[in-house]
Amino acid sequence: MNPEISFRKAQEEDKDSLWQLIQPIIRKGGTYVFDPQISEESMMKYWLNSDKKTFVAESDGEILGTFYIKPNQPDLGNHICNAGFMVSEKASGKGLGKAMGKFALGEARRLGYLGMQFNFVIKTNENAVKLWKSLGFEVIGEIPEAYRHPQLGLVPALIMYQKL
Repeated sequence: MNPEISFRKAQEEDKDSLWQLIQPIIRKGGTYVFDPQISEESMMKYWLNSDKKTFVAESDGEILGTFYIKPNQPDLGNHICNAGFMVSEKASGKGLGKAMGKFALGEARRLGYLGMQFNFVIKTNENAVKLWKSLGFEVIGEIPEAYRHPQLGLVPALIMYQKL
């Protein structure tokens, strides 16, 4: 990955750039559960909600990726975190997802989490499955017919986990 990539917490003033990154991914479908027609307001409210620590990955002031970390469950389950990641189409396939994943795992450790769990990785999203496995995640479960894929119909979702 390009050494010029830096990570920082997302700011309120990043909303427009984040929407420009997120909107085409959501509209295309096939990777996230969000309604392809979700409004900017609803998506930004979700992505930047105070229940999450949301970050951006940028190069030369341009946001190329974003992710969040949050407790996977409240109270007695809050020692395991959950995370969500999006990479701009412009930066796709260039190692940014892996760099963000490594940074997020380090940040999760720093925040005191004992594990990271992805509750819903679309099994047909082979790039994501391969990425998370390369970073040490294991598939610990599969939910049959969990996702309504826009081209493939009902497909499974994976539950992936890594002890931190």
